[in-house]
Amino acid sequence: MGKALIIGAGGVASVAVHKCCQNPDVFEEICIASRTIEKCNALKEKLDGGRTKIQTAQLDADDTDQVIALIEKFKPDVVLNLALPYQDLTIMEACLATGVNYMDTANYEPPEIPKFEYKWQWAYREKFEKAGVTALLGSGFDPGVTGVFCAYAQKHYFDEIHTIDILDANGGDHGYPFATNFNPEINIREISANGRYYENGKWIGTKPLEIKRTYNFDQVGPKNIYLLYHEELESLAANIKGVQKIRFWMTFSDNYLNHLRVLQNVGMTSIEPIEFEGKMIEPLKFLKAVLPDPASLGPRTKGKTNIGCIMQGLKDGKSRTYYVYNVCDHQECYREVGSQAIAYTTGVPAMIGAMMLLKGTWKMPGVHNIEEFDPDPFMDALNKNGLPWHEEFLPTLLD
Repeated sequence: MGKALIIGAGGVASVAVHKCCQNPDVFEEICIASRTIEKCNALKEKLDGGRTKIQTAQLDADDTDQVIALIEKFKPDVVLNLALPYQDLTIMEACLATGVNYMDTANYEPPEIPKFEYKWQWAYREKFEKAGVTALLGSGFDPGVTGVFCAYAQKHYFDEIHTIDILDANGGDHGYPFATNFNPEINIREISANGRYYENGKWIGTKPLEIKRTYNFDQVGPKNIYLLYHEELESLAANIKGVQKIRFWMTFSDNYLNHLRVLQNVGMTSIEPIEFEGKMIEPLKFLKAVLPDPASLGPRTKGKTNIGCIMQGLKDGKSRTYYVYNVCDHQECYREVGSQAIAYTTGVPAMIGAMMLLKGTWKMPGVHNIEEFDPDPFMDALNKNGLPWHEEFLPTLLD
């Protein structure tokens, strides 16, 4: 079917590479590229010998010219950006220059200050349209599958969706006193930022983790959930017609929050550089260096994740509440691909998004968020590639 360039060699990229190799009819050839070529070569060594041909390359994704050179050498049909969100724009520029379809899992993030906004990437809409190139934004789980869930509900179950609550529960236990399940720098920036949610055309701000509820998750159990801001709220507010309220909720244990509070109080979560022994360092980058690598958590993490959307709206003039979600087992993920469920639930949709582009199932020149495409083939692919979903109609809405 085609060739894919995968930029990144961390936990999510590892899952995506495994899944590409499970679909050799679509991914005939892949190139894994990263600043650390040893990681790329280790992945190649693990998966070589199948029908998917694997190459590796060393790449500084901050350098657009390097990305262009690699694209021109490998000649992929799609680029999977599974590097850091700081590198989205350089990779998008390279795809634009070479006329290759682009896909990522998270919005561009300026290194200096956490923003979680799509404006920098949306600014490329006209250029991608004119070039006839498709850029698919946010093909992870949240953002990603949650947007597909909303598009699916809008297509099949509602005339109008009025409220969307995205619920992300991780019931996994890795045994460490404190560790983050994905990049610590991104994770802590996200949690320590002010929250906000969308209501009646306005954004309402909250203090970090100010709003708390308890929810009983299927196969995970009752968990405390906290309102955060998450970037898919911005695109869903723009793309789900008539929606009046959108919120994002995530679970955190008391132990996790206590550790985070102490780290904040002593300044370790700051991204403001300080001078230390004659050098300027960011405390958060130093903290990242001493925390366990998320990729190392796979063999020790037990339990399940449950991520989904509760939506309320009207169908044929009657009110209904619909819940669609996925449950993923950390240990099953590790047995299959050597990664825990957090990486798995992002890496599988990354592969599926690339598959949609490679097969031509999704083709829409311009820069588009995932909920703008037909959800049905993606929902079908989730069931076939390890992320089966469940749906039910609920008697009540999350208060």
